[in-house]
Amino acid sequence: MAQDSSALYAKSLTGPFILAGPCVLESRQLALDVARELAVISKRLDLPIVFKSSFDKANRTSVTSFRGPGMDMGLSWLAEVREATGLPIVTDIHLPEQAEPVAQVADVLQIPAFLCRQTDLLVAAAETGRIVNVKKGQFVAPWDMKNATEKLRSTGNGRFWLTERGTSFGYNNLVVDMRSIPIMRGFGAPVVFDATHSVQLPGGQGGSSGGQREFVGPLACAAVAAGASGVFLEVHPDPDRALCDGPNSLPLAQLEGLLKRLIAIWSVPSA
Repeated sequence: MAQDSSALYAKSLTGPFILAGPCVLESRQLALDVARELAVISKRLDLPIVFKSSFDKANRTSVTSFRGPGMDMGLSWLAEVREATGLPIVTDIHLPEQAEPVAQVADVLQIPAFLCRQTDLLVAAAETGRIVNVKKGQFVAPWDMKNATEKLRSTGNGRFWLTERGTSFGYNNLVVDMRSIPIMRGFGAPVVFDATHSVQLPGGQGGSSGGQREFVGPLACAAVAAGASGVFLEVHPDPDRALCDGPNSLPLAQLEGLLKRLIAIWSVPSA
C-alpha cells in the first residue's frame, strides 16, 4: 500500500518537483528500467520525481491503439516499481470505482484532461485522501478550474495539483497560454506544466496523435519562469518505438539535461 502522501504534498508546496515516466505501461521491465534511471537522477539532482505511467489509456485516438495492461496487472507493476525504487507513483483513473483500489498503490490519482469536469470522478479521487492531480481540459479556461478545486475541497481533502496541458487551437493543434499558470496558482494549489502533452498534435496522424517534441524544452522553461511548481514529462528510452504518445515524448537520455536547466530557472529569485 502506498504511504501517506502528506509528505509529498508538503514538498510540492515548498520546492520544485517532477512527474515523469512512459505514457503507458508497456511492460513490467520497461517500467522498472525507466523508474530506476529516474531514481538515480532524482538523487543526483536532489529533485523529487514521481513516477508516472498509465495502466489504461482509455482516451486513445483509435480503437486499435494500445491501451495498456489493465488495472490489475498495471497496479501490480506500479507497486513493484515503488518497492524497487522508492519513487512515489502517479497514475490515471477514468471511473469513480477505480479510485479506491488505485489509491492502495498510487500516491497521486490523476484526472485526465477530458474528464476534469466529471464531478463524481473528482469527488471519488479526493475522498481517498491521496493527492489529486487534475489536468485542465483543452476546452477549459484556466479561471474555470476554480470549479474543480471546489469539488475537491468539498470532500475535506485540500491536497491537489492543477496541470496546464495546452488549449485546443483549431484542428489537431494546441497552444499554451502561460497566463493560466499564475491564474491557477491563485486557487491555492501548486501548478504543474505538462510539457509533453502540450506539444501534442491531437489526432494529427489520422489514427493516432502526432507531436513536436523539439518544443518540450522551450515550453517547460517558459512555464517554470511563469511560476509552475512542477513539470510533467513523458519520457521513453526510444520514443519512436513507444506504444503511446511517442511523437511528443522526450528521450530518457535528454531528461537530466533539461532538468538541470529547469533547476537553474527555479533558483532565480521571484520578482
